[in-house]
Amino acid sequence: MTTSQELLLPGTRRALLHRIAVAQAEGRTPSLVAAVVRDGRAVWHGSRTSVDGHGPDENVQYRIGSITKTFTAVLVLKLRDEELLDLGDPLEKHLPGTGAGEATIAELLAHTAGLAAEAPGPWWERTAGALRPELSDVLGEQPFLHPAGRRHHYSNPGYTLLGALVEKVRGSSWEEVLRREVLEPLGLGRTSAHPLAPHAGGWAVHPWADVMLPEPTEDLGRMAAAGQLWSTTGDLAKFAAFLVKGDDRVLSAETVREMRTPAAPAEAADVVDGATYGLGMQIQHRDGRLLVGHSGSLPGFLANLTISVADDVAAVVLTNCTSGPTLSAVGADLVRIVAEAEPRIPEPWRPLPEVDADVLELAGQWYWGTHVFALRLTSDGGVSMGPLSGGGRRSRFRANGDGTWTGLEGYYAGELLRAVRRPDGSVSHLDLGSFVFTREPYDEGAPVPGGVDPEGWRGIG
Repeated sequence: MTTSQELLLPGTRRALLHRIAVAQAEGRTPSLVAAVVRDGRAVWHGSRTSVDGHGPDENVQYRIGSITKTFTAVLVLKLRDEELLDLGDPLEKHLPGTGAGEATIAELLAHTAGLAAEAPGPWWERTAGALRPELSDVLGEQPFLHPAGRRHHYSNPGYTLLGALVEKVRGSSWEEVLRREVLEPLGLGRTSAHPLAPHAGGWAVHPWADVMLPEPTEDLGRMAAAGQLWSTTGDLAKFAAFLVKGDDRVLSAETVREMRTPAAPAEAADVVDGATYGLGMQIQHRDGRLLVGHSGSLPGFLANLTISVADDVAAVVLTNCTSGPTLSAVGADLVRIVAEAEPRIPEPWRPLPEVDADVLELAGQWYWGTHVFALRLTSDGGVSMGPLSGGGRRSRFRANGDGTWTGLEGYYAGELLRAVRRPDGSVSHLDLGSFVFTREPYDEGAPVPGGVDPEGWRGIG
């Protein structure tokens, strides 16, 4: 019988083990556990040193800190998909009286609401949540540091507001809604708001001596939606697969793609390798690879979830120290090792089972002025359009069922593509958000805005 460990080549498995061994040794952390996901399932698990005297496996819980925010974002997007709210709604519409109601739900998800990074009062990560039972204890008298919508400024209180929004709309606690609507459908039985045995203890490692100090484990109370959760590499591997392909019991593939789409730039001082933020997900370019996911930290714990959608590879790394190895770098390296050593084998090409002759007629080259574009039919029934060579605007388009298509990405996201036909049914041109694409450069038979010089193309004598 083939085990998950045998789904990778021996050389790849050794390289993965070497990477986490270096991270644990050089990062001086009591234990480190990792998993790699490919094709929607865990294909490797590794750990270094021990928890309670034995090596941690994929079922040992660690605190995951701000990866909790991605779970909270899933709950909010689920409300949107059920048409219970709109991302453009101001918070006040659904959760009145917070003092931060002018911020939109989308701004809160993308950390562009202008709210403070932390809650007022004592250091909230190390203070019992019972001391801040109200939203006013989390926001303070002046919750805004910046104008809403003007800049990316990471905000833990912002996700506290989103957790309260979920509670208001659903009429249940954030923890209960999360369990019922995400954890149970996805089979994440080892993810919880409070630790369940077996779990790691959190430690601080002295910076100048090889000694440790146990860290307190506080219930975050009102701040729970920003960082409360405990989980395992086994559960987070399943969650990573969901964030790639979706699950209609929770969110569609289109909605999780929306979560992975940049919604805000990173703060200028924090930009590393082009980092941005989506809707509850961190996004960065590293070593030529687009990576999405989230990191997390709380006293005694560090966590990271890294996904390369293009490679269909994800990595989960968890450790129980306050400061130690840079887990975002470790996660990126685990993804790179697998993607480079065992590159994804593409699905075999197969012809379409059927094709609409009117759509097939549109395939081929088109001109936007003198720029050459190619329109291709895609296997999902849509079309794609982009420059025939080199860079430039390109997008996939979803068929609307009425002879038009809607752009899914880039400059043309949300824009309408349609074929304009003459009275005899022949195609005159393509209209893409008012831009005219013709079969010939500045086709004189098409209605090019501004007209085409009647003398046509010429040289200079």
